Amino acid sequence: MTTLHIKNGHLIDPANGIDGLQDLFIVDGKVAAVGSAPAGFKADTIFDAAGLVVAPGLVDLSARLREPGYEYKATLESELQAAMQGGVTSLVCPPDTDPVLDEPGLVEMLKYRAKTQNKAHVHPLGALTMGLKGQALTEMAELTEAGCIGFAQAEEPIEDTTVLLRAMQYANTFGYTVWLRPQDPHIGRGGIAHSGPLASRLGLSGVPVMSETIALHTIFELMRASRAKVHLCRISSAAGLDLIRAAKAEGLPVTCDVGVHHVHLTDADIGFFDSNARVTPPFRSQRDRDAIRAALLDGTVDAMCSDHTPVDDDEKLLPFGEASPGATGLELLLSLALKWADDYAEGQPQSGARPLARAVAKVTSEAARVAGIPAGSLAVGAEADICVFDPAARWTVSSSSLASQGKHTPFLGYELTGIVKATIVAGQVAFQR
Repeated sequence: MTTLHIKNGHLIDPANGIDGLQDLFIVDGKVAAVGSAPAGFKADTIFDAAGLVVAPGLVDLSARLREPGYEYKATLESELQAAMQGGVTSLVCPPDTDPVLDEPGLVEMLKYRAKTQNKAHVHPLGALTMGLKGQALTEMAELTEAGCIGFAQAEEPIEDTTVLLRAMQYANTFGYTVWLRPQDPHIGRGGIAHSGPLASRLGLSGVPVMSETIALHTIFELMRASRAKVHLCRISSAAGLDLIRAAKAEGLPVTCDVGVHHVHLTDADIGFFDSNARVTPPFRSQRDRDAIRAALLDGTVDAMCSDHTPVDDDEKLLPFGEASPGATGLELLLSLALKWADDYAEGQPQSGARPLARAVAKVTSEAARVAGIPAGSLAVGAEADICVFDPAARWTVSSSSLASQGKHTPFLGYELTGIVKATIVAGQVAFQR
């Protein structure tokens, strides 16, 4: 029996309404008690968290690990180490690997490979259609048995709406969640920047907001017909958020997330064609960025994710239009969530709200609820996945500070707050700084 006592820490556990100084007692990988030690408890290890925040391990709703097929961009080993340095203990990976995650054997292999690392829990999304080609449906029941928690098309929209309807009907029959990034198959296809004055001035082909809103209208109509549960990935526009707000008010079973980079940056951050700012969906206007921040606050947006997409130098150090989209984010998720909380606190000094707890919720309990996984909580009996961090410590984002094989992020050179001091997975200290 292994025991761990985390003492003197500021415990933030939004799932259970805890926000204050509390000790945590762990026995055999599970939370045994909060506050006072259970009867007969004797600690094998004592971790003094004085001055630190003790929170559930982060839950990331979109992290590409690049295995199988793209090991030249990143490996399971490098990216799960990045997860540990970022305090991420559970992550959802999209199905756009090579080969695509459309066969149970591939899912089982990925789960097994991830488990041998003894780091973050990996929850794959299965492909909604074979090869992500948008034609034949996958065997969702078999993929679920193999370990998939939902079904997605990654960045490949389904052109045939009948196929998408059938997929949603099938998913609803068995209670599966369909994860979709709303983008019209035709409008804005091949675009590389937000359609607006800036893209026009720079001569970049645009992705209009209507690419997102037309797809949302279609998805909501299909939801009304199928009653399927849908999670919308990486919403980028104010108009899209208005539609989601209305769909939630109507009672449609929909959730959504935003990429944490989009909480802070706009199309102006492309600067002089900085390929590190080439992402999908593209950074949009300041109005859209501000709408994302407000929607996080009012609950329209359920969670923030890192949208971690490691890209190698050969594909990134190219002219903006030719560079591969994507940015590393696993190690930035916590700091950028805290930055949102700090910005909110500065703007609402008299509100009395506890912005730190709100930010933690968006990357722990709320994200776990969306994914339908047992994570993001430090209730007694829960698995002891924990992130211990210093919310005031500052660090500078640089290639050398990132464990991920992907070194490209639009935040290179930024100074951020929030340093992970320890990451605990199933009661074992998997990372300590």
